[in-house]
Amino acid sequence: MKRQKINQNKKIEPYGGVEIKGLSQKEVKIIAWLEFYQKYFFTSNDIEQFFISKSILYNFIKRLVKKKRIVKINKNKYYLIPIKAKSGAWIPHEFIIVDEICNSEEYYIGGWTAANYWRLTSQVPFTIEAFTINKQGKINVLNTKIYFHRIRKIDKTKYVVRKIADHEFKILNKKESKKWLKLRELMV
Repeated sequence: MKRQKINQNKKIEPYGGVEIKGLSQKEVKIIAWLEFYQKYFFTSNDIEQFFISKSILYNFIKRLVKKKRIVKINKNKYYLIPIKAKSGAWIPHEFIIVDEICNSEEYYIGGWTAANYWRLTSQVPFTIEAFTINKQGKINVLNTKIYFHRIRKIDKTKYVVRKIADHEFKILNKKESKKWLKLRELMV
């Protein structure tokens, strides 16, 4: 009996004829599981049940990052690019990205971003400004430029919690945004 040559570029059709090029059956299974439970933002703990060891889990994550099926958001959180994303890019709202980077903890969105949200200015900012006690500097995640300002303490009276696409985020309230805008006008 002759050995048959195995085709490495074979298309996988695991779920009723759905073709997913470049993904193993295990990758498709885990991505489908994450999509079914709508866990687009996830940690390694969310998918550890599929693996027998941590090293296999982290190699799996590294492989999906390399294939651009997931994006690292912070040191322990990832964003899943859904299978339904045709061009390989599927970006949630910028405020949701900031909330997930900060793990919904000590932060609020402010500056020109908040002024634009409350329609106090017609300028659309290129960068999302977030004020937090943990991070500082500029980052670019999922084609979103985010500038983190480090502050000493978060005053909970300064921000309000709003919802976008069933996801809560914190933004500087309208009164504080007006104060911030007035300070910018005085500086000019």
